[in-house]
Amino acid sequence: NRLSKHSVEFDLIGIDASIANAFRRIMIAELPTMAIEKVYVMNNTSIIQDEVLSHRLGLIPILVDPNEFDFMPEDAGPTDLNTLVFKLKKKCERNPSAAADETDPQKMYINSYVYSGDLEWEPKGNQEERFADNPPRPVHDDIVIAKLRPGQEVEMELHCQKGVGREHAKWSPVATASYRLLPEITILEPITGQDAEDFKNCFVDGVVDVVHIDGVKTAKVVNARKDTVSREVLRHDKFNGKVRLTRVRDHFIFNVETSGIIPAEQIFLSALDVFMEKIKELEPLVDRVVSNDSA
Repeated sequence: NRLSKHSVEFDLIGIDASIANAFRRIMIAELPTMAIEKVYVMNNTSIIQDEVLSHRLGLIPILVDPNEFDFMPEDAGPTDLNTLVFKLKKKCERNPSAAADETDPQKMYINSYVYSGDLEWEPKGNQEERFADNPPRPVHDDIVIAKLRPGQEVEMELHCQKGVGREHAKWSPVATASYRLLPEITILEPITGQDAEDFKNCFVDGVVDVVHIDGVKTAKVVNARKDTVSREVLRHDKFNGKVRLTRVRDHFIFNVETSGIIPAEQIFLSALDVFMEKIKELEPLVDRVVSNDSA
């Protein structure tokens, strides 16, 4: 119903709430992505401690197809098949051309900010050939990692590994993933005249309209989907028994905002693949239980 670069709204109709919630949880916690997992600090003279800086780096979304990489085995080391390497090196200096009365740090100093765009990808193995058309990089180049002042510098090597959101939020491909039930507004008795105008004003614009039927102003529900479920109409005694507010129990409206790693239109399709894999794993167990009960 709505699609943009980083968000999507879609409907799931005719399913149980448990299934809808399963899709929501999969989108949040079980779709793999690449994120910075290891930070090797060569030099950090900024005011931010190594641990805090490492945590900030880990939360930077990395734009690369996770399907091109393997999960890191517990008993193995980094290879070009399971690890991406970035380098970060920046030193702050005074700007010799800055005016003597200048107060803006970005004009007084050179490299006063460390941005996500300063991460430089260092290809390993055949990665340069594999990602020639779409080199790995941060989703956003303007995320502030640290502020520096003259004499301060940071030099680090960053290793990205594949993971899922249930291990750490940095691997979650979505910023938010939520759903709501479709509102249902039923007018039980005609609401006419000034009451129709008052009834319309109880809802946000676009939910109820006032139409003329046989020359009489009459309230009509035109788009219940836009209703914010404020239930404001129930505060007015004159509408008692004239309207019923409910929700369609098997109509779910999903709103998903991505971190930019996975395209918005691909998020649910990827979640569906994970869901189907889970079903395949459960099928033999269910068959075994059914056969035992039959015996």
